Amino acid sequence: MSDALFLAKHQAKLSLTVPLTSSKSESNRALLIQKLGGNQASLDNLSTARDTVTMKRLLSSDDEKLDVLDAGTVMRFMTAYLAMGSTQRQITGTPRMCKRPIKILAEALNDLGANISYLGEEGYPPLQFEPFQSQKTNSLTIPGNISSQYISALLMIAPTLPEGLTIHLEGEIYSRPYIEMTLNLMKHFGIDSQFEEQSITVASQNYQANSYTIESDWSGASYWYSLVSMASEAEVTLTGLREKSNQGDSAIAQIMEGIGVKSVFTDNAVTLTKCDHKAHMVIDFKSCPDLAQTVFVCAAVKGVSLEMTGLESLRIKETDRTAAMATELAKLGAKLEETKPGTWVLTPMPKNHVITAPVTFDSYDDHRMAMALAPVSMLCDVVINEPEVVVKSYPEYWDHLKMAGIQITEK
Repeated sequence: MSDALFLAKHQAKLSLTVPLTSSKSESNRALLIQKLGGNQASLDNLSTARDTVTMKRLLSSDDEKLDVLDAGTVMRFMTAYLAMGSTQRQITGTPRMCKRPIKILAEALNDLGANISYLGEEGYPPLQFEPFQSQKTNSLTIPGNISSQYISALLMIAPTLPEGLTIHLEGEIYSRPYIEMTLNLMKHFGIDSQFEEQSITVASQNYQANSYTIESDWSGASYWYSLVSMASEAEVTLTGLREKSNQGDSAIAQIMEGIGVKSVFTDNAVTLTKCDHKAHMVIDFKSCPDLAQTVFVCAAVKGVSLEMTGLESLRIKETDRTAAMATELAKLGAKLEETKPGTWVLTPMPKNHVITAPVTFDSYDDHRMAMALAPVSMLCDVVINEPEVVVKSYPEYWDHLKMAGIQITEK
């Protein structure tokens, strides 16, 4: 793919059925559970995302040194898996991945009895693993406001520990739906657990060899909600989605009711059409931070002002997503700023703001930046730099936009 794509302003009605990619969040959890259960479970409809391809490859590898590339979920899940292993291993990733913290997970695993050391800066990958000897404790206390991937990683290995595990979560629990997704998938594969108030308990038990079909990706669906909201006319059906979903990002259906999109669910699909939007919304993203960029862009274009909390984790993603979005939204005349610690305000583009030349957006080596900004092509001509980043989670994205009639050319 070229270094940039040109998306021509789309003025026709959006009318199509989209075969969404599968959820990489569900896929990566299911793959680890499958491995922990002795590769007996049958998985259908695995994600084509690079993160999932990487997860599958590493779980089947006997190499001493493993490279997760830029996959944060894979880094966290593989760290827990390797910590319980019987051989010496190493794990690393891209330069950016080696700047993303992992100390809380590594130290929790060491408390359990693992032997993990840092090969570079303390608290960050790359990591060295020595063989697991014996379980030292069956109880851990960790902050509830950390990445849910740390907690999910510990939960998935918990049934394989001789004494099981109880995790006590201190303070407010962020990304709770992702924790519940993990526990629900574990339940599907035969694992009982108790999640009461601030504690999760998983006894020592065996994963069962059940079959599971991965749901389509609600994170990927969010970009279609944005496209429908910004389009002049639209009727888009997204297949493979469940109204009662394990995925926290299914919250996009409710959020986008306020930004001009109505959702009608049928069996295994949802149809999106346009509706009236609000002038102002207050949103807490702590349960669904991956939706934030999509909502920022859509609200900025639709004239919806936002007051937001729960964005802290965006600073340690593929890029500092709040800083990157502030820079890119300024190109539309919108403003994103932290008005006080933990509170962000989005001021949309002025109603009289006229865009005559194509707007060029940078992707910051971040798949969600590219995909969140592409729907601006409903408003004006757009150039997206580094378009290949979408392979991380939604490799078919540009092809699906072409299916929608959006004219895309390499630049």
